[in-house]
Amino acid sequence: MLVIGAGAVGLGAVVNAVHRRAHAIALEPQPYRRQLASDLGAMAAIDPTQEGALEQIMDLTKGRGVDAAIDCSSNHPAGLQLALDALRRLGKMVLLGGQYIDKDKDYIKLAVEPNFIFKGLTLCGAWMYNIYDSPKLMQVIRDSGPLLDKQITHRMPMSRTPDAFELQSSGECGKIILHPWED
Repeated sequence: MLVIGAGAVGLGAVVNAVHRRAHAIALEPQPYRRQLASDLGAMAAIDPTQEGALEQIMDLTKGRGVDAAIDCSSNHPAGLQLALDALRRLGKMVLLGGQYIDKDKDYIKLAVEPNFIFKGLTLCGAWMYNIYDSPKLMQVIRDSGPLLDKQITHRMPMSRTPDAFELQSSGECGKIILHPWED
């Protein structure tokens, strides 16, 4: 599975892949988050801005391509394009969120990208989860405790919310937990 973006959500996707004994490849430009993805069990963490990123993915998959890609980058066009190129024939892509979607720009061109047609790709969108999946989600959390502890890199009192946002924007963290009752 290819995880596009190793922020808090993408790192969670890596933990989920490890829980399911799947091979995760993380795409992330920030060195700190690439290292954290590796520490959480990603088989590789690749800088998508570096030349040869696609070749690295294809080498890791022995030329076949990845079975699935999950976009955790808020639909960053460059990451999506790399994922489309890396997906195997009949592969699947899941788009989460979508704050960078601009239907008047290049993003919409991805929907008619020849890879979708010629590779027979499946595209899914996801915003929320089904409440009936909660027991399964809770089991993943119970089973993945040590990895989730590693994913949480910072804990701060709620009074430091601006610092948390700044840190999150820097890419020098995993998941930040804010404690509402601490000073």
